[in-house]
Amino acid sequence: MSVSAVETEQELRARVHDVVTGFPPEDRAGPEMLGALFDAGLAWVWFPPGLGGSGIEARQQSVVADEVKALGGSLRRAYFNPVGTGMAAPVLVSFGRPEQAQRWLRNIFTGEEIWCQLFSEPAAGSDLAAVTTRAVRDADGWRVSGQKVWSTLAHEARWGVLLARTDPAAAKHEGLTYFVIDMHQRGVDVRPLRQLTGDAEFNEVFLDDAWVPDDQRIGEVGDGWKVALGTLMNERQAITNVSSTPPQTMQRAVDLYQRSRSELGPVGLDRLMTLWIADRVIRLTSTRAAQLRSSGTPGPEGSVGKLARTAINQEILEFCVELMGADGMLYPAQGYNLELRNAAPETMSDLRWQYLRSRAGTIEGGTSEIQRTVLGERVLGLPREPRVDRAQPVPSEAK
Repeated sequence: MSVSAVETEQELRARVHDVVTGFPPEDRAGPEMLGALFDAGLAWVWFPPGLGGSGIEARQQSVVADEVKALGGSLRRAYFNPVGTGMAAPVLVSFGRPEQAQRWLRNIFTGEEIWCQLFSEPAAGSDLAAVTTRAVRDADGWRVSGQKVWSTLAHEARWGVLLARTDPAAAKHEGLTYFVIDMHQRGVDVRPLRQLTGDAEFNEVFLDDAWVPDDQRIGEVGDGWKVALGTLMNERQAITNVSSTPPQTMQRAVDLYQRSRSELGPVGLDRLMTLWIADRVIRLTSTRAAQLRSSGTPGPEGSVGKLARTAINQEILEFCVELMGADGMLYPAQGYNLELRNAAPETMSDLRWQYLRSRAGTIEGGTSEIQRTVLGERVLGLPREPRVDRAQPVPSEAK
């Protein structure tokens, strides 16, 4: 993606102002307003013009978000489609054909079509290339069968990005192909996985002879691993953004400390300041990473933010729960409602819910151990871990 000269902040804010104020206050969070932002090139500002972008630096996206909020609007609807906005969208721009990007990007940003990711399997998590879900040629498309797991929002998704094995005889990294699959079809069975918070945002997905037209293939046949790596790098950046502790959460830790400082003494102050400094350092690092994104798909350096941010997120929230004392052992009354799949917004704003949800941060999107391996091998240039099966096909008994 090419990046043009940087707009001034005033120019960018003026563009946002013109779009948002074209809607009455009560409509400044809906799909129509988001669609107008997309058409104005303000959805992903670093994307090419015509695809929701303006070809300017990615760091200026924060200016758009700030101005929308200042005008009483909200991008919440777009942010509640994390796989779509953070993973599928950049992959469609980087690896898809122009008609594919034009077909899906607008509805991704408006939240009218939720997306999910169909990568991990019961025997293929950290070793993603070991996937055994099969896609078999059938006329002008593919028949897909297999099982996926830990698929966020699959129960609400209209589309899913899918990694499947199309050549079982090839080396496991070479026999994969990347698709977009319709989740609203016969042969797609989505089942909930209840988690620590009481929600069931994760799912397992069973595919039984599900159909994927060939025009929904992203990249060439057999190039799925390359496209999957691009997805994973974007996923780590998306998780860093979504899972990062917002400024107000760090401030909530400060407020909690001020109410209980007499009980904690200098030890508590030392811990608070250690967390505050670490949080600020990671934010500055994330800002530099955002500038690197302007040149295209994030590289392996994105593992730095994912590794550090998810860990500090857990530490800050753990400190908050400790500062709450006995109340920290309670849980929002509206939590554990087994009739619901997703937590209510008021539950998600509760520090105790955030604490429980943060435990997934160092696992999802590549464990912290995987992030360290990526950084060691691909950034620091350390010797690769020995992998005796890299050039071999997936064992036949696993297919």
